[in-house]
This record gives sequence, C-alpha cells and structure tokens, in this order.
Amino acid sequence: METVFMWNDNLSTGLPDVDEQHQTIVRLFNELHWAFFLQEGERDGIQADVYGRLLAYTEFHFQEEEEKMLRFGLDVRHYQAHAQAHAQFMTQLRALWTQRATMKDPDATLAGFLSAWLGLHILGFDHAMARQIHAIQEGQTPQQAFEQVGQNPDQSMHELLGMMGSMYSALSAHNVQLAAENQALQERLVVGAHELAAAQLRVKNLARTDVLLGIANRSYFHERLEQACALGLRGERPVGVLLIDLDHFKSYNDTYGQLQGDECLRAVTAAVQACLHRSTDLLARYGGEELAVLLPDTNQEGTQEVAQHMLHAVQALQLPHENSSVGPFVTVSVGACAHVPYPMAQVGGGATALMTCAEEALYRAKMQGRNRWSA
Repeated sequence: METVFMWNDNLSTGLPDVDEQHQTIVRLFNELHWAFFLQEGERDGIQADVYGRLLAYTEFHFQEEEEKMLRFGLDVRHYQAHAQAHAQFMTQLRALWTQRATMKDPDATLAGFLSAWLGLHILGFDHAMARQIHAIQEGQTPQQAFEQVGQNPDQSMHELLGMMGSMYSALSAHNVQLAAENQALQERLVVGAHELAAAQLRVKNLARTDVLLGIANRSYFHERLEQACALGLRGERPVGVLLIDLDHFKSYNDTYGQLQGDECLRAVTAAVQACLHRSTDLLARYGGEELAVLLPDTNQEGTQEVAQHMLHAVQALQLPHENSSVGPFVTVSVGACAHVPYPMAQVGGGATALMTCAEEALYRAKMQGRNRWSA
C-alpha cells in the first residue's frame, strides 16, 4: 500500500529527540492513511484509535519543542510564531477530523493536509529552531541567532518555503472555514429539525385541544379512553369516567350573553381541573356545555369521590344564575361510572359501554333535580 509521507535525511534537524519524534508522527500519519482502506466493519474504530494516538502524541511533541525553545532561550519572536503554528495545526486538524464524514474524499484531504503541514513545518520552523539552538550553543545571543537564521544561506529554498507556506496557509484557512461553515449548516439543520418537530407537536396538540377552554377535545378524550380501557382490560384494573353538564346553561347564555357564557365555561373548567391531581387524569370538552373526565385505575368509590369534589368546587364559585330553577348560582350535574373494562364482544365491555353507563348516570342526576352526582 502506498505510503503517504516518506521520511528522508533532508528533514533531519540534527536534534536527535526532535527527529525521533518527527519520525513517530510520520508513522502515525501513514497509519491513519492506511486505516481508510480497511473494510467497512473495522474501519471506523481503527481510524478513531489512530487519530486519538496521533492527536495525543502530536500534543506531546509540541510541548517538548516549546519547552526546548524556552530552555535554550530562543528569541521570543521565533518562540511565539512557532507556538502559534502548533496551536493552529491542532485547531485545523480537529476541525477537519470532525467534518470528515461530509468530505468527498476524506483520506486525500487529510493526507494532503498532514503531509503539507509536516513538510513545511519541519523545513521551516523546526530547522530554524535547530539552527538557532546550535548558534546559541556556539556563543551567540538569542537575538543574533534569530537574525542570522533569518538570513538563510539558501535563498532559493527560503523563497520556495515562503511561497509554499503562503499557499498552505490559504488552503488550510479555507479548509477550516469550510469545516466551520459545514458545522454551522449541520447545527442549523439540527435546529431546523427540532423546530419542525416542535411545530408538528404544536399542530398535533391543537388538533387535540378545544380552542375556547384550552383542554382536550372530544376526539382526543375518546382516544385516551380507548387506551385506558385497553390497559385496564389487560391489567384487570378499573377505569372511571365522569360526564359533567352545566345546569340550564342555555338560559344562562340567553340572560347574560354569549361572551359571559364563555367566561362561565372557563371558570367552571378551571374549578373542575383543580380537582384532578394525577398526570394520567384527563379533562375534556365533550359538548357545548358538557365536560368529560377520564380517571384511569380508579374504582367506583374513587370516581364518586372525585365527582363530589367537583360538584362542591363549582358551587364554591357562586357564579350568579338568576334564571336557574336549581338555585341562584351556576351548578352542574355529574354522571359517574367505573368498572373493569371487558372486551367489546362481552356485555358491558369496552369504552362505549363505559360512556353509556356515565350518560345514564348523568340523565338520572338531572331527573333527580340537578346540582348532584349520580352513579
């Protein structure tokens, strides 16, 4: 298999520890390149392992070089530029690695980047560092060493490195910009997906909600009732249902007007809702002035107790209703029913039978004088 980067003596700095570390980095470069040609099942894991080792070792190498420059007292101008090049490389490498899945040819992009950077960095910064260290060891001051290295005896090589360095800087900056733009695009897509999901949820909730009262509508109530009955049948647990009707509500609207009638409905709904304390309980608008309550896992005694609380909660509102035959205030009649659901094929089974039972109980409450509950 082709080796992406070949080590040769021209790359040697004359600093044994630095050269040894460079050769280790070259081996890791080539190992990463070869990992792109593995079979798909093992490729990702090995690539991630090699990349992790390359990143860790490169950070170690950079730290060693920077400590060496400080130890020999290199001119601050070289040290700052050299250390900045190290930091830029780590940023660029991380950005390219993060975006490799979106690249048309990630191996070629990464191999080209790593090879160009290593060659230019060694021939440029690292050779300059080595020459300054040798000059300082021979007695020159760091400033003299820096200025002498600046007058490279091989002017053509100096100019070539300068041109290649400019090209590399432009390309690497472009790659990082593309990676950043792609990352931003991915983030926008994620945000867009979340916003779309949230919008779909809002639409779904609107389809389940009564606009006037802000509670579940009849359709959603039946959906939840079917679910509760299925669970109750499976676990042999009772399901409770309440049907609540505002007494003489037509005469209330005739007396006080439609707008006041809407406010009355909202007030009664709030009072009834306050009697429900479980997240599984559900209050819904079942008709014009009729509410329905679903009480999963609730027996007849518990259902009747909730009905009694709701009756008292509405009475406590003391909303005036001068044309009610029941009394001076708004009242409600409640039909309560609870039992363990049975299959629809059996008598008294299913959600339909439960609702029929509650409707009959509500009818009895009205026949008995209203402002009461019946079971």
